[in-house]
Amino acid sequence: MRCLPDVSARMGTMVLRVDVSSALLEWAIERSGIDRSALARRFPKLDAWEADTVSPTLRQLEEFAKATHTPVGFLFLSEPPVETVPIPDFRTHADTSVVQPSPDLLDTIYQCQQRQEWFHDYARANGLPSVPFVGSCTTETPIGLAASNMREVLGFDVADRGSTWTEALVHLSENAEHAGVLVMVNGVVGSDTHRKLDPLEFRGFALVDPLAPVIFINGADTKAAQIFTLAHELAHLWLGETGLDDVVPSARSTNAIERWCNRVAAEFLVPADALSQNVTSSNNLVADLDRLARTFKVSTLVILRRLRETDRMSSDDFHDAYGDELQRVLNLASRLTDTGGNFYNTQPVRVSKLFARSIIVSTLEGQTLHRDAFRLLGFRKQSTFDQLTHRLGVE
Repeated sequence: MRCLPDVSARMGTMVLRVDVSSALLEWAIERSGIDRSALARRFPKLDAWEADTVSPTLRQLEEFAKATHTPVGFLFLSEPPVETVPIPDFRTHADTSVVQPSPDLLDTIYQCQQRQEWFHDYARANGLPSVPFVGSCTTETPIGLAASNMREVLGFDVADRGSTWTEALVHLSENAEHAGVLVMVNGVVGSDTHRKLDPLEFRGFALVDPLAPVIFINGADTKAAQIFTLAHELAHLWLGETGLDDVVPSARSTNAIERWCNRVAAEFLVPADALSQNVTSSNNLVADLDRLARTFKVSTLVILRRLRETDRMSSDDFHDAYGDELQRVLNLASRLTDTGGNFYNTQPVRVSKLFARSIIVSTLEGQTLHRDAFRLLGFRKQSTFDQLTHRLGVE
């Protein structure tokens, strides 16, 4: 890439233009997933840049990089880079059609890694103990034993789950945080409501660390799906295995880690003995699924899985019903919107309440710079920091 000086006759000033490869421009557009016509309206000379008849100014290139969520340094390369997910990828489609991770996914992982790094240093500096259950199991650990241990640590019996899926999700998240896990639930990238995360790309991930275990849940998904994802990622922590997941509660994964985590999550949420006590004879499968889903605060997909695993449904009936139910759940998820709500209520959930309280305390004690706290918490103003401090009850 070359930087070309261009003297403006009218202003008598020099404008720095950048000779950028058309292949890189095309790559950035495709990578962003943004409609090309929308970018062309914002950058009227985009066609000319790609045709190499005129080069963008440095300022224009920086604005283009920002608009396409592309690190500007990438546009100075000689050819498009090959980006990969920076953590183990356990998504069921990872070996087939998905090659290029979206910038939304990558930015979300990087943000969580930065918060984890900060909390790890904070925990070590303040003498916080390691989280004892991280890495306490292997894939040889019996499913029932692992699920029982999770239930004992997290206190998530069926009777404790509240009356709605939202109450159940909040209860499980808060109990996980009390046990030392940073649980982050967000449906957008950071605080940018224009960058909605896609549940079809990923549903969650776990970042293992004995001092700072992190779970991220895609908040654009249904509440029932988020509950299963959270249970699945908790199982990842019990295994001590970092990973990115799409977490479809199907028993057909070829990966031993995913099979184990799925089975543990299913038994954790819908214990076989409790299911037996709640199953009744009926000729209306849909009504039965809805009733059991409400009882256990899970999705009907999880109930279907458990009915098959406990031999209450044949393999053929399971696969027929699962396909129909999966489509219904995906349609429901596609209609969800993240309106943001009250910032001071949603932001601690997005970054983890445990993390938010810790970094606020550290900042007030002078251990962390305000600018670093603002960046990691996702805002820029002192007044926002003060208000969030008050809302979280930090003295």
